[in-house]
Amino acid sequence: MADKIKTIDGITTEATEELIEETLAAMPEKTRKKRALHLGANEPTSATCAVKSNKKVVPGIMSQRGCAYAGAKGVVWGPIRDMVHVSHGPIGCGVYSWGTRRNLMQGIPGVTSFPLDFTSDFQEKDIVYGGDKKLEKLLREADELFPLNKGLSVLSECPVGLIGDDINAVTKKMEQELGKFVVPCNCEGFRGVSQSLGHHISNDSIRDHVIGKREFAEPAGPYDIALIGDYNIGGDVWAAKPILEEIGLNVKSVWTGDGEIEKIAATYQVKLNLIHCYRSMNYMCKVMEEKWGIPWLEYNFFGPTKIEKSLREIAEFFDDTIKANVEKVIAKYRQHMQEVIDEYRPRLEGKTAMLFVGGLRPRHTIGAYEDLGIQITGAGYEFAHQDDYDRTSPEMAKGTLIYDDVSEFELEKFVEKMKPDLVGSGIKEKYVFQKAGIPFRQMHSWDYSGPYHGYEGFKIFARDIDMAINSPTWSLVKAPF
Repeated sequence: MADKIKTIDGITTEATEELIEETLAAMPEKTRKKRALHLGANEPTSATCAVKSNKKVVPGIMSQRGCAYAGAKGVVWGPIRDMVHVSHGPIGCGVYSWGTRRNLMQGIPGVTSFPLDFTSDFQEKDIVYGGDKKLEKLLREADELFPLNKGLSVLSECPVGLIGDDINAVTKKMEQELGKFVVPCNCEGFRGVSQSLGHHISNDSIRDHVIGKREFAEPAGPYDIALIGDYNIGGDVWAAKPILEEIGLNVKSVWTGDGEIEKIAATYQVKLNLIHCYRSMNYMCKVMEEKWGIPWLEYNFFGPTKIEKSLREIAEFFDDTIKANVEKVIAKYRQHMQEVIDEYRPRLEGKTAMLFVGGLRPRHTIGAYEDLGIQITGAGYEFAHQDDYDRTSPEMAKGTLIYDDVSEFELEKFVEKMKPDLVGSGIKEKYVFQKAGIPFRQMHSWDYSGPYHGYEGFKIFARDIDMAINSPTWSLVKAPF
C-alpha cells in the first residue's frame, strides 16, 4: 500500500458518486443496477476495492474488451519470435494473427523470426467436414517453408470449438512427426468473459506442453532470472534488460516479447521470476513457485520513482554484491532522470489525466505520470480481476473515479465532467477524444512510439506526454457538436 493517502484538490468522494449517479441515470433500470457495481469512488484505505470486475458484459453496452483468442494470440503467443503461430479458423480473425501490437522482435522475418500471417482460412466445407486434415497439411507446409522455426503453435478460433475439431490430437501427431514443439491452445473467442481467459489458457498450454522440456545451454548461475509478462511493446524489454544486467543479473528468458520458445521451456532453472504484467502471467509464476520453488516478484519500471523502488526490492532476493550494484545504478541515473523532470515538470505540473487500458498500465504508469507532476483522476481496466483493482486502489487518490469495463457512453460522460488534460487509453477511444479537442495518448501500443519502460523509456514518455498536452494545435480544434 502507498505510504500515505493521496488527495487531489477538487476531487471528493461525494462529487464522484454524484457523477456516477448522473451517468447511470441515462440507462434503463436493469442496466443501471448492473453497471453500478462496476463504478465507484476510490477508497484507498479499504482492504479490497469495491468495484466489481471480471463479469460478463451487459448486453447493449459497448464494451472495449477483446476475446479469449485475442488474449492468447495477440498477447501471449504472438510475440514469441522463433515460432510459427497458426490461427486455426476463418480468415477474419486469422488476419489478426499478423503482428498488430508492436511486439518488436529480433531476427530476419521469415527466416529466424516469424511475425507473419499464418491462418487455415476456414471455409464452409471445413465447418461441415471438419478441419483436422487441413490443419495437418498446413503445419507440414509451414514447417517446410520456414524450416528454421523452433516450433509451431495452433490457436483455435470460434468455429473450431463449435464443430469439435480435436486440435490436441493433431498437434500431438505433428509434434512427433516434425520433431519440434507443436503446441495446441484451445482459445476459442467465445470462451470466458474477456481476453483474460485467453491469457490463462495460454499459460496452461505452456505449463502442459512446453516448460520443463528443455535446459539452458549455459551452466546455471546464482543471478539467473526471467522476465515474465513483458511483451516488448515499442521495445520495452530492450529498455528493461540493460538495467537488470547492469546490476549484475542474468536475464535468461523473456515471456514472451522477443521471446524464444526453448528458453521459455528452460525457465524452470532460473532463481527468480520478475513479473511485469501480473494479469497475463501470474498463473505461470505460481506454477513455477509450486513445482520448482522459484520465487517471483512483481516489478514496475515506469518512471524513476518506481524504478528505484523495484530495483531495491529485487536486490533483497540476492547478496550484498547485487545490493551495492543497485545503489550504484540508482545514483548513476538519478541525475539524468532529474534533468528530464526539470525539463518537463514545469510544463506539466498540476495537469490531470484519466486512464483506461487493458492490463497492468492504469496502475503501473501512475507513478510515471506523478513524476512529471500529473495527477490521475480516473482509472480503470478492460479485463482486470479483483486483485488488479486491489493493487490499483492504493495508488489512486481518495475519491478519484474507478471504472471497470467502462462503456464509451460512460467514459465520454466522465471525461466531459472531469475535464482531464489528457486521456490515456486505446485505439478505439483515441479519435473520439482527439476530435473533441482533448489531448490523447494511446497507452496500449505507446501511440507508435516507445519504449516507455526503464530509464531510457521515461525520457520518451515525458517527451510524448508533453507533446500531447502542450501542443498548440488543441486550441485550434473545434468539435462540431
